[in-house]
Amino acid sequence: MRTTRVTVAALLAAAALTLTACGGEPAKTSGVTQISGGQNNAKAATVLDRPFSKPELVLTDTTGKPWNLREQTKGKPTLIYFGYTHCPDVCPLTMSNIAVAKKALPQADQDNLRVVFVTTDPERDTPESLGAWLKAQDPSFVGLTGDFATIQAAARTLGIGIDAATKDANGNVISMHGAQVIAFSPKTDEGYVLYGEGTTVDDYAKDLPKLVKGENP
Repeated sequence: MRTTRVTVAALLAAAALTLTACGGEPAKTSGVTQISGGQNNAKAATVLDRPFSKPELVLTDTTGKPWNLREQTKGKPTLIYFGYTHCPDVCPLTMSNIAVAKKALPQADQDNLRVVFVTTDPERDTPESLGAWLKAQDPSFVGLTGDFATIQAAARTLGIGIDAATKDANGNVISMHGAQVIAFSPKTDEGYVLYGEGTTVDDYAKDLPKLVKGENP
């Protein structure tokens, strides 16, 4: 078995196309390319040949205070995901899978791991509502909200495309966002591993012991 390696340039070029529709009726995505870990590979992890730099991102956490991504996660194994709390399927499943897998780690590794959820729907995801939603997943998870343009720009630097939430003909809110989880190394603070929406609890459970050490899964 071999972990797939892809170029950052390829991910950035596809960022606008790697979108998942959450809420309302399924979006028409003819020709859309999904980067989903585990679909065609022996492993869920996609190791990047050129890691992503961690975005210079300062948003508001669930306590209403400024939270600097680079400063708060420096030297820490970190998983970053962009989604929103009203998502009916992909977002809660992704966070739940990570939460369950995290519990299999030794307590010291659990305490060291940072899991950051950045909302793609800041208009509805207030610090309070985001905090309540994440508490049900794992109280240690970090939730960030703020200016949509700032969030969108940061996601783009990681090869993740997101669109502003819109309403369909029935009034249902639809949010299009990339479903990738990016793992950042505690050794280099660079995003070097990508997971798609098909990643399971077992996949994360197998890889987290290595990710917390900054090793390739």
